[in-house]
Amino acid sequence: MLRELTILQFRSHRRAEIAFDGRPVAIYGANGAGKTNILEAVSLFSPGRGLRRATADELMRRDEAVGWKLRARTESHEIETSALPGEPRRVEIDAKAAPQIALAQILRVLWLVPSMDRLWIEGAEGRRRFLDRMVMSFTPTHAEATLTYEKAMRERNRLLKDMVRDPAWYHALEAQMADASATIRANRAEALSRIAAAQDGAATAFPAASLMLENQGPEDLAAALDANRARDMAAGRTLEGPHRADLLAIYAEKNAPASLCSTGEQKALLISLILANARALSGEAVVLLLDEVAAHLDAARRAALYDEICALDAQVMMTGTGAELFDSLGARGQFLEVSEGPQGSQVVEGTT
Repeated sequence: MLRELTILQFRSHRRAEIAFDGRPVAIYGANGAGKTNILEAVSLFSPGRGLRRATADELMRRDEAVGWKLRARTESHEIETSALPGEPRRVEIDAKAAPQIALAQILRVLWLVPSMDRLWIEGAEGRRRFLDRMVMSFTPTHAEATLTYEKAMRERNRLLKDMVRDPAWYHALEAQMADASATIRANRAEALSRIAAAQDGAATAFPAASLMLENQGPEDLAAALDANRARDMAAGRTLEGPHRADLLAIYAEKNAPASLCSTGEQKALLISLILANARALSGEAVVLLLDEVAAHLDAARRAALYDEICALDAQVMMTGTGAELFDSLGARGQFLEVSEGPQGSQVVEGTT
């Protein structure tokens, strides 16, 4: 669990120091005040580019453009991540340089943001990304398997585009892809199983979703790549494998595909999945970030959400435009008010 967070020269925040007391955190303020920037800062204590998938340079305050730095204290570690202009972000754990993947051994950070509301009706790439972030919450090394696969596939695609026909150039790359693919498939299957169990074992006000994968590619990927090389060469790219997978969801109670559900039902399914993900990680140090999560929920559904959040074995941070959105959370929550000031965003203790 995060106990303290320091934000320096990050987005709209010149400097902010926040202490967390363990209760769910309700962050409220006007649009553009800098609420989501706090969640984004926390999301960077996990591997990857955070909840907005921003580059390191996009994260710095434009007024000074001197780079940015984030510091956090957990019960057992001091974590720092930062970047100077034009440089990749760095990570230090307990004052020692560390790879990003090491962050996942300290915190499992999950998030739900408004841009994900269209997850079920847009392209498969976003759903794969959503799936693989869930998978990484259970198996942090999944990132290494996907990177290995993607690197080998890029090299194979380059050979295909260059019309290289000698099979010897392909065999090692295709073997790497096949090995990584087997790991990716196994990790994804385990994650979906754990999510399903977490949904089945919970009494919740949010609808359960049955999840399944399409277009994972054949189990014997090496043989398929070898057999279909001429077809892939004509296309200029690899046409099958886990990079083509699609995550499908069924609204279980109605037996309806998520893509055909109403906007409100699609949002409820997403909330259900992210809560199940957090429940399935019970025993880990989970941080759950919910940006504008209450905006499209009625009062009864908001109250149910806060009851479920308070029952989770997780640290939860939420944003909303007004404190009234969190009325049913009441004294169970820690309130922070964010406003625009002359020196950037300001964060103060709010009122219930």
